[in-house]
Amino acid sequence: MKLPEIEIYTDGSCHTQKRVGAWAALIFIEGKKTILQGVEEDTTHNRMELLAVIKAIKWADENGFNKAVFTIFSDSQYVINLDTRKEKLVAKEFITKKGTAIQNIDLVQQILNYYNTHNIHLHKVKAHQKPDGTENFNREVDMIVRKLVRKNVN
Repeated sequence: MKLPEIEIYTDGSCHTQKRVGAWAALIFIEGKKTILQGVEEDTTHNRMELLAVIKAIKWADENGFNKAVFTIFSDSQYVINLDTRKEKLVAKEFITKKGTAIQNIDLVQQILNYYNTHNIHLHKVKAHQKPDGTENFNREVDMIVRKLVRKNVN
C-alpha cells in the first residue's frame, strides 16, 4: 500500500522588540491545501519556526495521516539542521557548554521526536524569493506570518 504524501511549507516570524510572533503552515494532501496559523506572545523567531513544523505534523496526526510521507519545506536553517544535529544534542542531553539547557529545549525535543517517529524529508528553500512564474508556497506562507505579526504588534 502506497503511503499518502504530504507537502508542508512552514514559516515563522517575530517582532524582536515586542516579542510577538506568528507561525504558519501550508499543508498539501492530494492537491487540497490547508492553512494553519497562529500568534504567540513573549517568543522568538526560532520558536515560531519550530512551532510551525510541530503544529503541521500534529494536525496531520490528528487527521489520520501519521503514517504519511512528509516533505517539509522551510527557509529556516535552524529547523533544517536540527536533524543533522540530533545525535550531538541527545549525547549532550540538550545541555550547552555553559551547563544550561539549550534554547527552545521543549520544542527541539518535540520536533526531534517527530523526526524519529515519522517519515520526514526536509528541504531548505531560499527565503522571501519572488515567484518566477511558478507557484511559490514559501513566499505565500511568509506573507501570512508577516501579516499576522504586523496585525498583532501594538
